[in-house]
Amino acid sequence: MTRAAPGGAAPPHRRAPARAPSAQPAAPSPGPTLVDETWLVRARLPPSFYARPVLAVARACIGKVLVHRDPAGVLAGRIVEAEAYRGPADLAAHSAGGRRTRRTEAMFGPPGRAYMYFLYGMHWAFNLVTGAEGHPHAVLIRALEPLLGQEVMAHRRGLATGAVGLCNGPGKLCQAFGLDGGHYGVDLSGDRLWLAEPPPDAPRWTVGTSPRINVAYAGEWAERPWRFFARGHRAVSVPPRS
Repeated sequence: MTRAAPGGAAPPHRRAPARAPSAQPAAPSPGPTLVDETWLVRARLPPSFYARPVLAVARACIGKVLVHRDPAGVLAGRIVEAEAYRGPADLAAHSAGGRRTRRTEAMFGPPGRAYMYFLYGMHWAFNLVTGAEGHPHAVLIRALEPLLGQEVMAHRRGLATGAVGLCNGPGKLCQAFGLDGGHYGVDLSGDRLWLAEPPPDAPRWTVGTSPRINVAYAGEWAERPWRFFARGHRAVSVPPRS
């Protein structure tokens, strides 16, 4: 706005410039959210977050932050893709038919625990147990947007720090975060591994759904739209992404 001369008039011999049109609100930044460890500890999700129906938890995971206090430092990434598994009826779940083994035991335990399993005999996958104890439901975390510790992740993955491939798959994110069988059954309310709310100024994403990935063996259960993802996010592991 032009500064007025004394008395409120515009300066003599000079035309006051026209007022610029009001600026439109800026679109949300597509860049990564900025967080620090202090926020992530304060914003840790309570046990009640996990003690809900698995489909509700899986959808609510999109946008939340996975945090691992690793020996190499604090690692964090915002969840962009997750899948719900609802045994024993769900034939795509490891607990299908009530299968209760040493491998699946954590799924039958209290909600808010980590369920780790070996994927294709090559990679670890991280899941969180949900619902009531004794009901073997879990959410597979499939992909993340890295937020903290990218240098550590890049070293472990053999990639550049800004590479999309750091955490865009269940095995990739576990390798980047250093998650393995030693995290089986870990309480997600503790200070080792947890989920947190993103900062209030973090971009909000639209959630898309699709059938789950690589579960064709489950018959009609394979068609359930129980995969949730941040629409249009580049770190979503496979199509559809929009």
